[in-house]
Amino acid sequence: MISINDIRKPILKDLEAFDAFIAENFSAEGELLQEMLTYALSSRGKGIRPILTLLIASMHSPIAAQDGDYSGERQHCTKRTYLAAMLVEMIHTASLIHDDVLDSADERRGKPSVNAKWQSNMAIILGDYILARTMALGMASAQYDLISHIGSAMATLCEGEVLQSQHADRYDTTRNDYFDIIYRKTASLLGVSAALGALSVGANRGDVERMQKFGEAIGIAFQIQDDILDYKRDNNTGKPANNDLREHKITLPLIEVMERVTDEEREEIKALLRRADSDDEALDKLHNMVVERGGLEAASISLKSYLARAMHLLHKYPDTPYRASLLDLCTFIAERDI
Repeated sequence: MISINDIRKPILKDLEAFDAFIAENFSAEGELLQEMLTYALSSRGKGIRPILTLLIASMHSPIAAQDGDYSGERQHCTKRTYLAAMLVEMIHTASLIHDDVLDSADERRGKPSVNAKWQSNMAIILGDYILARTMALGMASAQYDLISHIGSAMATLCEGEVLQSQHADRYDTTRNDYFDIIYRKTASLLGVSAALGALSVGANRGDVERMQKFGEAIGIAFQIQDDILDYKRDNNTGKPANNDLREHKITLPLIEVMERVTDEEREEIKALLRRADSDDEALDKLHNMVVERGGLEAASISLKSYLARAMHLLHKYPDTPYRASLLDLCTFIAERDI
């Protein structure tokens, strides 16, 4: 099975330089704020977004093409690429902190969430601080093309959060609603991560747009896999199983079932969903319904179609370790249980 470490191999030196760039630029005045910031940055997770930015920058980099060293022992990215990777990673980090406050989540990747450790009001301040610091660094660098992409992605993320909350309250999420929400909440930022990687090394407009589509396709697939894993009680995500059902979220596995049942059964599903946060019997019944009626398998078919689309967008590129790692990333998304 492919691991994140396998995917990182061609950009090891660039990842070291990126981590040093983050450490150099993210510090806070005040002991408590610095403690919270250090805690949040130490829990950044797999780092899919900066990995994507750095791999795509390297794949388009004239430096990499000239020296032919693909061992991961040489840097092929510039500070402009590290800035691009920082922008997407810090926006993502801040959004997760805010998400945990909105969801009253006590854990993030198996550790206490920031809001559980320091209360929600402090978590909101930390998320806002990371956003403000990120945008200040971007503006100070005068890389306005990168900033423009990021500003748009931030607005899209917020729209997705409101849409998801609106539909969860009404129990009326359709297939179109679902894909609109996950595009805004997940795929848009992965699309920007990919586009900025190409843009940061001077790729042409066509390649920037192609990479944005690649990032969006793997972003949709990544979220579908997240939603499938939510139904698996032996997952390693660090979140309890059936968390989405407890929060009244209708995701693709449940949508696949709801589209095939009678109107009466659909109303029964909605009634169970309304009780899922407090009634374990209702939660188990919903879980079993999705598993037994093929909701997970049907959602997996959609996931694979988006990954096939992403892989097709890489066909025009030379067979380098960067392209191979991007293809491996697609396989990792399909196989992951974390």
